[in-house]
Amino acid sequence: MALIEKIVTWARIKSPWIIHFNSGACNGCDIEILASLTPRFDLERFGVLLKGTPRHADVLICSGPVTRQTKDRLIRIYEQMPEPKFVVAVGTCACSGGVFDGCYNILGGINSAIPVSAYIPGCAASPEAIIDGVVKLLGSLKGK
Repeated sequence: MALIEKIVTWARIKSPWIIHFNSGACNGCDIEILASLTPRFDLERFGVLLKGTPRHADVLICSGPVTRQTKDRLIRIYEQMPEPKFVVAVGTCACSGGVFDGCYNILGGINSAIPVSAYIPGCAASPEAIIDGVVKLLGSLKGK
């Protein structure tokens, strides 16, 4: 059984599929996430592929704070993802609520709704930081 687990772990590291969810950001981090997927920064060289459905994704990349309106949607998307699943919070707002923290409609960072595997701070987080965070997340899988 150990051989099969090693093959599955190798496949997850070599081709993680991601889905992107904006939970109420100002779109600064969204632009940077999409820029990291362009040929200039080329996140696909690590095997990362953007998918359109959570049922095919391994990694959920979230930007923005959790609002009262998006909390249920975020939880539903997280629950639709197959195990093992990972969540990456991109930007200060996703990590802690950022400048929106304390507003009447803001519940906090992504970890106020679902567990987060990696945090990438910054306002807005640069494509280099996003790539570094995703690579470090994949590197942590090798150690398990």
